[in-house]
Amino acid sequence: MRRLMILTLLLTATAGPAAAGETRYLAYDAADRVTQALTRGVTLEVERSLFGSISVRRLISTTQRGSADIRRGGPDRVRQALPEGVLAPNIYSIAPEGDGRGLGRALCPGADETWLAVGRVRLARPLEIHAVGRWPDGNLRHCVRLTYNWRGEWSVPPGPATLDAPAPAPTSL
Repeated sequence: MRRLMILTLLLTATAGPAAAGETRYLAYDAADRVTQALTRGVTLEVERSLFGSISVRRLISTTQRGSADIRRGGPDRVRQALPEGVLAPNIYSIAPEGDGRGLGRALCPGADETWLAVGRVRLARPLEIHAVGRWPDGNLRHCVRLTYNWRGEWSVPPGPATLDAPAPAPTSL
């Protein structure tokens, strides 16, 4: 019995680090008109930790070319700018490099900087994202609420879409 416990502990200790830092691609479709007008659908490049928490690293357009790196963190004032009752525990700043600048301007026109307040990311569940911007006067304001329905999980990152070929369907869980 003791040998079995030791073997189990050793297997757990070696398998744990292998599971940590697992990169996954979760696809979502727009759930309402506002979201569809701004993004249609998105794929999130996420990292799943050893304990199952999910952290977003990149936002990829599912239907068009484009992606934006996002970084965890932002001022606490972002949460204060959210509408009352919104539970979005994760704050991400949109990196201004690449397509990030365009995404920030699309979500918060006129803002100098944009953050995303993201609800808890869970497999096979809807997702809600709120954009908050900082204007030249220094005030933070809520810009838009984006709602998404779960579509599936990609086995690899989505490739660039061509005009003639439809986007491949994600794998279901």
